[in-house]
Amino acid sequence: MSALDPYLPTIWFILVGVLFTGYAMLDGFDLGVGGLHLWVHKEEHRRLFLNSIGPVWDGNEVWLVTGGGALFAAFPAVYATIFSGFYLAFILLLFALIFRAVSIEFRSKHNSSAWRGFWDFSFSASSVVASILIGVAIGNLIEGIPLDGRQEYVGGFFNLLSPYAVFTGITTAALFAMHGGIYLALKTEGELHEIVRHWAWRTVLVFLGCYFIFNIWTLVANPHVREVLADRPYTAIIFIANVLLVLAIPRELYHRRDFRAFLFSCGSMLLLMALFACTMYPNLVYSSHAPADFNLNEFTLASNPWNLTINNSRSTDLTLRNMLVIAVIGVPIVLSYTVCIYWIFRGKVKLHHDSY
Repeated sequence: MSALDPYLPTIWFILVGVLFTGYAMLDGFDLGVGGLHLWVHKEEHRRLFLNSIGPVWDGNEVWLVTGGGALFAAFPAVYATIFSGFYLAFILLLFALIFRAVSIEFRSKHNSSAWRGFWDFSFSASSVVASILIGVAIGNLIEGIPLDGRQEYVGGFFNLLSPYAVFTGITTAALFAMHGGIYLALKTEGELHEIVRHWAWRTVLVFLGCYFIFNIWTLVANPHVREVLADRPYTAIIFIANVLLVLAIPRELYHRRDFRAFLFSCGSMLLLMALFACTMYPNLVYSSHAPADFNLNEFTLASNPWNLTINNSRSTDLTLRNMLVIAVIGVPIVLSYTVCIYWIFRGKVKLHHDSY
């Protein structure tokens, strides 16, 4: 036993969170670009949209794959419960991500307006569906899902579609649309740039409305979140910083500082994920069901013994140690690849003979 072993579950909790946060920040903007894709009608503009994300979209999804792999390796019980309970939702998400990829690659393979129109719709619809499904999953994790004494999901598909979870999905789609709109403002110029900036303003306003409703709803409908905020004062600092970053985005857009607006958008997503992690730790999945002999007068999601936590769902110390070595080697490689790709394809997007 090494001195690091007691901290391994927490280290992996943080690492899994970092990987999924990386996915949200990176794939979030190209999901947003997809959601905005049908808003333009000129063929040149649609091609510019696709080429703005063309060099990076597949690399962005690596973060989702590595995050899922890390969750499976570190917390297999959580992986099993989530992927079995959310099975149909994840199948829909998988199909949405597949159709996005196919749409990007197939759109320009045949010179037909009907062909391109079909794949344009497929690309945009699948991007919106994927964004909403990701948010619905997060909303369910925040408010808890029905688990039994074996920590298995005992609900159905429609149990996942509570009003709060659905609104979380809508808020996530609005966030990604804003993120994508700001990214497009960075990558376009001329007429399209002005069009995109106009859209970016609209998406910011929509997200701001969803953001404040979401925060109020979360505090009112989830007592365990209020308990965490009271017990962990540093979460209030994170929350205030997040609000300030979100409010800074329209200011930067107004002053035409698109890069800073994009950085603030990334920062707001980072702090949102940090708040999510703080309200969950050390739990990974809240159970909305409890044992019959549990004191329901003192019931809170955070204290439910049927919750999946970093301790009762973890792998062995040996597995966590070995996987940590792989992560220490692999994560810098993924980071280096990501930085190189974004550096190589920096600047405004141009159309060439080999463009989409």
